[in-house]
Parts: sequence; structure tokens; C-alpha cells
Amino acid sequence: MRRGSTSEQGRGIVSLPSKVEGRAVVSRLTGAFLRAILMVAVIIMPSLMVPGTNTDTAQIVALLALCAGALTLFEYASTYPGLVEFRDAPPFNRIRFFSLFAMLFCLSMVARGQTNPTTATELVTVVGTLIGQAIDFPYSPVRLIVLMLPEGASTADIATLRTAAGMTYLISLLSLVIFVVALRTSRWPAKGTAFNVWVNLPTFDPTAGGDVVTRLERDARFNIALGFLLPFLTPAVIQAASSLFGSVSVANNQTMIWTITAWAFLPSSLFMRGIAMGRVATMISTARQKNTRPNKDDALVAV
Repeated sequence: MRRGSTSEQGRGIVSLPSKVEGRAVVSRLTGAFLRAILMVAVIIMPSLMVPGTNTDTAQIVALLALCAGALTLFEYASTYPGLVEFRDAPPFNRIRFFSLFAMLFCLSMVARGQTNPTTATELVTVVGTLIGQAIDFPYSPVRLIVLMLPEGASTADIATLRTAAGMTYLISLLSLVIFVVALRTSRWPAKGTAFNVWVNLPTFDPTAGGDVVTRLERDARFNIALGFLLPFLTPAVIQAASSLFGSVSVANNQTMIWTITAWAFLPSSLFMRGIAMGRVATMISTARQKNTRPNKDDALVAV
């Protein structure tokens, strides 16, 4: 009986980790599948909300949505990292996702209100108009976006572009504020657990040469500077290239939605990436100082 009980206990001990690993795999696959569905839904949302989308545009958007969903599924379902940064360090990617969702939803509501006005679309348009007028001052990013329009643009086109630019720029600023508050109120990215630099920064090679902290701080400053300058540089580049590709027009709602969203979302993402890499550099530097600090007991023994 003792041998049987011992063998049963042994089998129980051996099977326990397999059960835990199985639950972890199921949880990881479920989370990856849910994230893929959300990514597909966000990308196709403007095409579904804005009336008048032609067949070719809908097919292109569906293809891009499937590609983005497949990439998200493979990234979060695999054990090894690929391209997505800070995969195991929430809420970095969650804040970026909700920021992208808010931008696309609000711009889709503004575009939908031009042909199918409702109380909800009117409310979003009025709020966006107030925000755009408040941010539209000389040399502001919103003013530079409005100046991209050709000289013969109508007042309605100018108002629509100002509303879209002001709303998305405010959402990008709010996402940055939320991310900074999340950093201050929690021990991000560690939060009491081990932080794997290889998994969360797959495109950063710590063995490429030079000190890791110095390189992280340099990349952080570069991303923050680029995120600050990009809203000002993008309108200037587009206006300079208008002679080759034509002037910007808001007649196509899909083009307007995705252009303005990219103009506001990319700088905020670079800002967040720079802040996050600076936080990782500070965390590594603090860990080094703790490991190299002499122990008080050893000092007393040496004396």
C-alpha cells in the first residue's frame, strides 16, 4: 500500500506541472485569438460605419484586417517574441489599442454625420469642432494640417479637417497622459515580477555593442524627439510633395480617416515607446546599483 500510494503521489507530482502548463497554453491561445478579433474589428470599423464605401476599398480593408489579425494571433500565441514590443508588459499595448480605437471611432462618426446625421454623430461633431477651434492657433499641428488643403478648399472641408485633426490630436495627448499616470501609479514594467528584455524588446539587440543602458537612453531620446517633431514635419512633407501626388482632399472619407489617424497615432506611439525605453533603462541601472552596492555585514567583517 505504501508503494502504491508513493507511486500515486509521484504521478500526481509529475502531472501537476503539465496541468499548469496546459492551462497557460489555453489561456495564451484564447488571449491571442481575442486580440486578433479586436484588431480585425478596429480596422474594418470605418468601412462599416461610413456609408458609401466602394467594393474595392472594402476588399483592401478586409485584406489588411486579416493580415493584421493573423500577425496579432501569431505574435501573442507564440512563446518566442517576434515584432510586437512590450508584449508581456501591460498596459502599454492596451493603451495604444484603445487610443487607435477612439480615433477611428470618432472620425467615423464625424464622417457618417455628413450623410446620415444622428444625435450621436452631431454630438461627436460638435465636441470635435470645439476642440479643433481651441487647438487651431498659429504654428500648431492642427493649423499645419488645415494649411495642407488647396487654396480653393471650401469652408465645409476646412471645418471637417479641423474637427478631425483636433479630435485625434487630443486623443493622442490623453493617451500619453494615461500612460504616464499608469507609470507613476504602478511599478511598470516589472510590477514585482521579472522583466524579460528579449521578449518585450525583440527588435533591440543587447549584444550589438556598447552599454545597454546608454543605448536604451539614446533610443528613448530619439523616439521622444521624433514623436514631438512628427506632427509638425508630416504636414510640411505632404505639402511639399503635393506637386507630385496632388493636393490633399477630404472628399474620400476613408482616406481622410486613415491619414489623420496615422498623423496623430504614430507620434503618440513614438512618445510612449521612448518613455517606456527610458523606464527600462532606469530599471536596469537601478538593478545594477543594488547588485554592486557593498553589503553592510561584509563591511563590518572587513573592518
